[in-house]
Amino acid sequence: MFREIKNRYLRYFTIFIYFVIILFCAIELNFLWLFGYSPDMKDIKEPTMSLSSEVYTADGKLIGRFYKENRSPVEYNAISQNIIHALVATEDARFYKHNGVDFIGFFGSLISTAKGDRRGGSTITQQLAKNLFSTRKRKSQGLIRHVPLLRTVVFKCKEWITAYKIEHQYSKEQILTMYLNTVPFGNNTFGIKTATLRYFNKMPNAVTPAEAATLVGMLKATSTYNPRTNPGRSLERRNVVLSQMEKYGYLKQADYQAESHKPIGLDLSYIDNTGSGDSYIRHAVEKWLDKWCKQNDYDLYEDGLKIYTTIDSKLQQYAEEAVAQKMKMLQKRFNNVWGNKNPWRDSKGVEIKDFLLKAEQRLPIYKLLSKKYKGDTTGINNYFEKKKRMSVFTWNGDKDTTFSSVDSIKYYTRILNTGMMTMEPSTGKIKVWVGGIDHKYFNYDHVNQAKRQAGSTFKPFAYVTALDNGFTPCDKFTDKPVTIKYKDNGKDDVWEPKNADFHFSYREMSLRWAMGKSVNSITAQVTEHVGWDKIVEYAHKIGIESPLKSVPSVSLGSNDVSVFEMVRAYSTFLNKGEKVDPLLVTKITDQKGDVIQEFALKAERVLSEETAWLMLYMFRGGMEEPGGTSQALWEYPGLWKKNNQIGGKTGTSSDYVDGWYMGITKDLVTGIWVGADDRSVHFTTSATGEGSHTALPIFGAFMEKVYADPNSGYTYGPFPKPWVKITKQYMCPSPVIREDTSSTDSLMEMPMDTTAAPTTAPAPEATPESPPTNK
Repeated sequence: MFREIKNRYLRYFTIFIYFVIILFCAIELNFLWLFGYSPDMKDIKEPTMSLSSEVYTADGKLIGRFYKENRSPVEYNAISQNIIHALVATEDARFYKHNGVDFIGFFGSLISTAKGDRRGGSTITQQLAKNLFSTRKRKSQGLIRHVPLLRTVVFKCKEWITAYKIEHQYSKEQILTMYLNTVPFGNNTFGIKTATLRYFNKMPNAVTPAEAATLVGMLKATSTYNPRTNPGRSLERRNVVLSQMEKYGYLKQADYQAESHKPIGLDLSYIDNTGSGDSYIRHAVEKWLDKWCKQNDYDLYEDGLKIYTTIDSKLQQYAEEAVAQKMKMLQKRFNNVWGNKNPWRDSKGVEIKDFLLKAEQRLPIYKLLSKKYKGDTTGINNYFEKKKRMSVFTWNGDKDTTFSSVDSIKYYTRILNTGMMTMEPSTGKIKVWVGGIDHKYFNYDHVNQAKRQAGSTFKPFAYVTALDNGFTPCDKFTDKPVTIKYKDNGKDDVWEPKNADFHFSYREMSLRWAMGKSVNSITAQVTEHVGWDKIVEYAHKIGIESPLKSVPSVSLGSNDVSVFEMVRAYSTFLNKGEKVDPLLVTKITDQKGDVIQEFALKAERVLSEETAWLMLYMFRGGMEEPGGTSQALWEYPGLWKKNNQIGGKTGTSSDYVDGWYMGITKDLVTGIWVGADDRSVHFTTSATGEGSHTALPIFGAFMEKVYADPNSGYTYGPFPKPWVKITKQYMCPSPVIREDTSSTDSLMEMPMDTTAAPTTAPAPEATPESPPTNK
């Protein structure tokens, strides 16, 4: 047939057209499953811009959503023409002249690429096809995706076909509107309305040409040209867009000159309250699934997944209630302690004079201001001193007030925060996750993001090392001064820890009594006997992942760890010596309910059953031994019914910076941290700031609520009986007490970290470079 065409060039062109037609038909029909899904006209008429993924508790309650598009997408007439003009001039100058595919622009881009000037040839409509229908995602691909060059040709053809369908169905204005409502602008910002609010605190109809050019300029590479993180490149790219607007007649020469000389002018004060159900749990799920999504080519924000977590809605509610009840009281106590005095102090209790200045300098806006005012501190100070209306967190609800930025820093730096996690060791399921006191105002998650000195909650790792290497709970040491010589980075050093009450009783104590009473001197002797390297080894083996500096003080909690790690490690004792990877998500389904993935428990034996059970017996010493540091739990009558048993360990770092409590029942392990986000802000006395007076009360109130609910699934009861025959002596003779044994937590005199980040955006804290001097 083709031979009948005498003109050779016409014959080749005809063959090419036939090939294109056949290829297009094959793509449309997904012939032999080679080409994957292509949107049909029904999809085009009823597009789903993206399907939100939903997060549920274990008992089926919706606790959050992940989505990209704003819940109220803007219409065309609500978008500034500055944005429309910037978009068309930069991305598709012939937009109003083509029908979806611009072959002139396409072949022009090929020629430019061949000359070394790589340019995109996709029209706005083609980009919309790619954004709206995910034409390049794996589920839209067929077997042809394994053939590199042909795969690219098929991608491009599929975009052309979809673009033609879109142009057939919608007007140019509708296409522009859909495009601007779906396009990403970086930093989890999707859609033009979200972008204008996020970067300029303006609605889309109010942006200037320069602001419009900044946003459109980001579309080339949202990270590279992000005005917040790369202001220099963003400014250059913005001016390129402005020049395009001037070139195609959307800006007059004088306006171009004026707009191109303006600063970026970001306003990052907007707070998004669009109702995504944002919470600490939602963000924890996102982080937990990050690797899985990348490996399986899923996007939480557009693939419509249903995610079922291990969180128990009742226990979560009780935990949040306990946190609110006790943290409100703690904040009042803290305010009474300091009154009108500034609480940011160095290790000697002296006020840090440049605290506020350093806090200002850590804020993202400071670099922009410094550049804007060319380092002039007067202009910068005026900005931070300027009063403005804002809503602030209080324990009595949001409060509208007039604050300067300095006022805000002062206010929020004084606020105490917390992190709390509860886990069921036998299943590995995380039942409670409280990342802080209020996610709206404090995004930083104190369960798995924050790492703080563990204080005496780290002592059990010294004792488990001892029990697993020949010692018994009844072995005795004398409470006396200890001097340990060691080398730190090749230099000779000496460690002489003191007890919390600065007193040595010179009494012999069993290991169980010493751990229950949290005696520093005996813990130090145990550390010297078993070796601090060995303690670090056991801590890592049992569940701590953070780097641990191997020095004698490691057993007193001189290293920084997270609540998540501590709960995982303590769960090993209740789980018969098997370390488990905590489960936050059990399964993921699609919109129809079909299971995509189920997650199973992963466990590894790291301790013998005997050692694990003996450690549970040791933990009970905090309640049962004279002076046990958990005995404040007796103040909660709702905990002590039906022969109930509770074990645990308090912890407090020096100067009462960090308060901890690790609580163990027969079914659950709970970890709680309390403190200010900046380490230089803290309580001043043991009566106000010890872990037994800050974190422990939250645990007591929480467990009372759990036990009071007959439908919670968790009941009173003793710890499990030995799982195996116990070969070591553990029933120690009761000590004869001739002195006051009131429970006092162990403290360390740690160097104050005055560089910790502010409440609004704290950075990970650094591990101390040298061992602390203990009290």
